[in-house]
Amino acid sequence: MQLDERKRKILQAIIRNYLETGEPVGSRTISKYTDLNLSSATIRNEMSDLEEMGLIVQPHTSAGRIPSDKGYRLYVDTMLEEKEREITELKEMLLEKEEKTEQLLKQVAKVLAVNTNYATMITAPSTHRNKLKFLQLSRVDKHQILAVIVAEGNVIKNSMIRVREYLDDETLLKLNILLNTNLNGLCMEEINLGMIAAIKQKAGIHSDLIGEVLDAVAEAIKADEDLEIYTSGTNNIFRYPELADQQRASDLITTFEEKQLLGHLVEQSLEEKPETGIQVYIGDETRVQSMKDCSVVTATYELGEGMRGTIGIIGPKRMDYEKVVSTLKTLKHQLDDLYKK
Repeated sequence: MQLDERKRKILQAIIRNYLETGEPVGSRTISKYTDLNLSSATIRNEMSDLEEMGLIVQPHTSAGRIPSDKGYRLYVDTMLEEKEREITELKEMLLEKEEKTEQLLKQVAKVLAVNTNYATMITAPSTHRNKLKFLQLSRVDKHQILAVIVAEGNVIKNSMIRVREYLDDETLLKLNILLNTNLNGLCMEEINLGMIAAIKQKAGIHSDLIGEVLDAVAEAIKADEDLEIYTSGTNNIFRYPELADQQRASDLITTFEEKQLLGHLVEQSLEEKPETGIQVYIGDETRVQSMKDCSVVTATYELGEGMRGTIGIIGPKRMDYEKVVSTLKTLKHQLDDLYKK
């Protein structure tokens, strides 16, 4: 049996709500949980059509609808099949190492929201305390030096530096040895003023060049400042009465839309679990004021050599912690393995 998108979503919402509550489902309830932005009257008309098709029934004259056996069968055969296809597509994207990072992460957030019925977020991988791996100075011409800087995560930055006088091969070799001996394996926080002064002193008449090279190194290995965050399932907030009153829901939705406050949650997760563990925040344990009535579960995934991101699931305090933690662990390992295969 083929249903159009509107009827399919309404039937899906009826079945999910009935499975959750055991109570007949009315049009006003459905209007909160679908993304169709339909009026209650329009939803009632669609529900009438679904009833004529034998997919839902009305147990009492003034009650809402419940799924029929036929409706359950369609749900099992078709709608769960769609969810499986989504998960399969995600796994294929992970295995194929597609470079469409944004598309992949948005899909991850969407699948998490569908599978948990909570709000979800995921950050793009970024560098934290990135370290210098290697530095090479090469002569381009009489007045230009190319500085090639390789940082963790195989991030490569090139910087052209003008010089006043010609530098021969022996001088460049000595400067390369000086810089790599003192800087390799260090992150920006570890390159202090005393170290810089000592390197400049050893460079002698080439101290100005060393200063410009160190500026280029600082730019290459600084931590990423612009955090990209993808979210999904915000409307799932309305599923839980303790979060669905107007003020709480409005504050939470604003947090997800503006995303700035989510950055504080990411910072807290990375500070408290700097490696790649699972962290659970209940109520006041989170720094985000609008989430004081929620529980938040986060995991940090690793894409190799300093490239990390955070996955988060936000729901009521009565969330299914066992399912959420298990789901996050599985997904975290899939993302960890993405660059290792």
